[in-house]
Amino acid sequence: MTPSDVKATLSFSDGSPSMELPIYKGSVGPDVIDIRKLYGQTGKFTYDPGFLSTASCNSTITYIDGDKGELLYRGYPIEQLAQNCDFMEVCYLLLKGELPNPQEKKDFDRLVTMHTMVNEQMQFFLRGFRRDAHPMAVMTGLVGALSAFYHDSTDVHNPEHRAIAAIRLIAKMPTLVAMSYKYGIGQPYIYPKNSLSYTANFMRMMFATPCEDYEPNEVLVRAMDRIFILHADHEQNASTSTVRLCGSSGTNPFAAIAAGVACLWGPAHGGANEACLNMLGDIQRQGGVEKIGEFIKQVKDKNSSVKLMGFGHRVYKNYDPRAKLMRETCHEVLGALGLENDPLFKLAMALEKIALEDEYFVARKLYPNVDFYSGIVQRAIGIPVPLFTAIFALARTVGWIAQLDEMIGDPEYKIGRPRQLFVGSTPRQVKPLAQRG
Repeated sequence: MTPSDVKATLSFSDGSPSMELPIYKGSVGPDVIDIRKLYGQTGKFTYDPGFLSTASCNSTITYIDGDKGELLYRGYPIEQLAQNCDFMEVCYLLLKGELPNPQEKKDFDRLVTMHTMVNEQMQFFLRGFRRDAHPMAVMTGLVGALSAFYHDSTDVHNPEHRAIAAIRLIAKMPTLVAMSYKYGIGQPYIYPKNSLSYTANFMRMMFATPCEDYEPNEVLVRAMDRIFILHADHEQNASTSTVRLCGSSGTNPFAAIAAGVACLWGPAHGGANEACLNMLGDIQRQGGVEKIGEFIKQVKDKNSSVKLMGFGHRVYKNYDPRAKLMRETCHEVLGALGLENDPLFKLAMALEKIALEDEYFVARKLYPNVDFYSGIVQRAIGIPVPLFTAIFALARTVGWIAQLDEMIGDPEYKIGRPRQLFVGSTPRQVKPLAQRG
C-alpha cells in the first residue's frame, strides 16, 4: 500500500478532539481511509452494513470498475483472457501472478491432471445423501470432507501445504461435481481420463457412461472453459469474503473453501443463474413469449413480488464485461446445437431484447448479466439447472484459493472480527421464575 500525502481529518461536533486518518492509494481504483486506530483513539466504531464502503483487505488479484464495466485478473482484461487463454492458464495466473510460458503451462496442466482422482471412499460418503439432494448440499459436504482424506495439506500456515491443497482442490472439484451429478441420476461414476484437457475431462465425466463414451464437442468444451474463466474470481464478493474470514481463524484450506461453497449457494450470489432459468421456466409454463408483456408489467409494478432474475448487478453499473463474452458464446452454442428455435431459448432472447431496448430497464442499467447467459449455455449443453451453482463453485475455487493464500501471506492479516452497533436491552436483572409475569 502506498500512503498518500493527503490525510483525512475526522472532527466531532460535541467538542471531542479531531483525529487525522491516513489515506492509502491503490494502483487503480478509489483511495482508502485507514480507520484502524479509530476505536483506540475515539472509542467509536464505523457502521457499514454489507460493507458497501469498506475495504476489508488489500489485494493484487482482481480489480473491478463497475462504472466502466471493467474486470481485470492480475491486470489483464477479462476479454483478452477469455479470448486468448484456457482455464488452466487463468488458474496459473491467479495463483502465481503471471501467465505461464509454454513449459510452465505444460507442467501445470500435468500437475493438475495427476490429482483429478478422489479417494475411493468418497463414493461411500456420497451414498449417505438422498439421491434428490441439491448438488450444493452435497458439494458442501464433499469439499469439507476432503480435509479428512488429505491430512498432509491441512496446515494453512504452511506455504507448501497451501500449494498442495490448491492443486488438489482445483483438480478434484470437477470430479466431485460430476460424481454428485451421476449419483443423483443413478448412473455409474466416470473416472478422469488423463489424455483430455481439464474442461473436456469434466464434460466426459458428466456425460459418458460405461456403455457409451463421450466425444467432446470442441464448441461446447470451449464454451464451458469460458464459463470457468469468467467465474474464476470476482474480487471481495460474499463467498470470497467468507473464505477469507473462515481462513483467518487458521482453519484448513478445505474447510475454508467448503464455507465458500455454502455461501455461494444463495440465490443472491451463485444461485442467480439457477434462479434465472427457473424464472424462464415459470414464464414458459404461463404461456411463453406471448406472456412476456404481462411478466414485464409485473416486474415494473412496485407492489408486485415478481423479480427479474439475471439482469443488473450490484457492482456493475454498466454492461457486465463477462456478459458480453457469454452472450457471444451463447449464440455459438445454440447455433452449434441447432437450438435457435427451442421455445425456452426463444423466450430468453425475447426477454433480452426487451431489457436492452425498454426505457425502464435501460434507465436503471438493468442489462443482462453473466448469470443470464451462462445459465442458457449450460442448459443447452445438457447440464441440469440445479447443478449450475456447483459448476460456479468449481470455477470459483481457484479464486478462493488465491485469495486465501494472499491473506495468509499478508503480514497485516488478523482473525476477522467485525464490530456491531448494539440496539438491544440495556443491563437488567433476572427475576426468579415465580415472579415473572
